[in-house]
Amino acid sequence: MRKKIRAIQYGVGPVGSSLARLMRKKQAIELIGAIDTDPAKAGRDLGEVAGASDAPWGIEISADTDILSEAADVVVHSTSSHLPAVMDQLGECLAAESCVVSTCEELAYPYRKYPDLAARLDEEAKSWGVALVGTGVNPGFVMDKLVLTLGAAAQRVDSVRVTRIVDASRRRLPLQKKVGADLSPEDFKQQVTAGIIKHHGLPESIAMVADGFGFAIEEITEVIEPVIAREAFRTEFLQVGPGRAAGVHQIARGISKGKEKIVMELQMYVGAPESNDTIELRGEPNLVLTIPGGTHGDIATAALVVNAIPTILAAPAGLKTSRDLPLCFFPPAAKP
Repeated sequence: MRKKIRAIQYGVGPVGSSLARLMRKKQAIELIGAIDTDPAKAGRDLGEVAGASDAPWGIEISADTDILSEAADVVVHSTSSHLPAVMDQLGECLAAESCVVSTCEELAYPYRKYPDLAARLDEEAKSWGVALVGTGVNPGFVMDKLVLTLGAAAQRVDSVRVTRIVDASRRRLPLQKKVGADLSPEDFKQQVTAGIIKHHGLPESIAMVADGFGFAIEEITEVIEPVIAREAFRTEFLQVGPGRAAGVHQIARGISKGKEKIVMELQMYVGAPESNDTIELRGEPNLVLTIPGGTHGDIATAALVVNAIPTILAAPAGLKTSRDLPLCFFPPAAKP
């Protein structure tokens, strides 16, 4: 009988907790440890911190990375959206000869924004004989992988438009804060300028789609504006008053020879009337795909990351993207 996949959870915030709970349901995975530098979590049981109904698990969260020496097959990494901030963390995981699946949005397709860092990670991973990938619901699936998959039914693709509308009132508190819910319009704009209010990943998705369809994109632009609440709206965590920001309206564009080849629009705000994801490909033939209700970000992100584990373990060494990998469902009862 083959041994189970030995996994470590790196980062035990809301996303990392959901990843740990989902891995726990896979018979082929053995969680052997977790890492989080938060003093309120270090030393505690992973199952208890993750809010698992079957806690305690008997797995202690470590404040340092010594657990990486335990020869995990894969590290599931969820600490930051910014690639420069996690380079050392990823490097330690690779040096431990562990494959990595990360939720870092800027790792999803780093070749345009961070070509030097991408090359460095690819070289390091190959030197240790392991692979890594950044993935999630967006970037990693809805606005890129799924777009390219739909394009398999086209003989020619001339342009792409993806619209994602998300009711943020059903999401976790950190995301509601991340989209600026209940800020004044002035504070919202200040935090956009400071880089605090932003959904990371639209430029990465545009770059992945452009490369996949062979578009020569010279410029990627991005605009972020507040969605202003017309009436009061209460979520589980906060209340948004009339005239205050309910969330973000973010549009990124891929420009080729002065024309828009790719448009990606994200409306993520509390009280959005109808969540949905729509992909429109113009070409031969025209193709339109709509997911009523949208793809639930928290649930789908955990699913995509954990479902990618068998694929990244089987991948050739180096830096991979969701474009490279044949992603599919990882059944709970699958054997190691």
